[in-house]
Amino acid sequence: MKNLSILSLIIICLVGITSTVNATGLNSDFKDYEIEKMENLYLGKKVDNVWTLSYGTDEKPVTVVKRTTLDGPQYFVFSKHFEVSYSSTASGFGVTKVSKSWSNVPKRINTAVINNEQMQRQRIITPKQVNDEVALGLIANYLPELINDGYKHLLN
Repeated sequence: MKNLSILSLIIICLVGITSTVNATGLNSDFKDYEIEKMENLYLGKKVDNVWTLSYGTDEKPVTVVKRTTLDGPQYFVFSKHFEVSYSSTASGFGVTKVSKSWSNVPKRINTAVINNEQMQRQRIITPKQVNDEVALGLIANYLPELINDGYKHLLN
């Protein structure tokens, strides 16, 4: 009888957790995305291109800004609540933290949204340099994993 009570409790907990995960949108799929190049912008000397990246119809796009550095192209990915940088260098393509001079999001907020473990895993996504098309595709596919589960709603 005691085993049956424990089993019932486990099943009830699993059902509760599953419905909570579905209610918060953690099961949302980020495979469908749209990248749109922003045209007719005055970019200045330090910015090469700007794109918007959106994962859903709710239109909370993420902005991607390309800047060429001595090491290679750098793609700054940011919204109101987080920012990261993807670099394409001789060492490969991967994520890094945004330098202070380009940072706009308070560190406390960015640290809460960005998954530090995924930052380490994505340091080198591919061991070779990539062009804009490949870089944007990699960013679109890897960015959702970089966001902590409680903040995935910021992408859609």
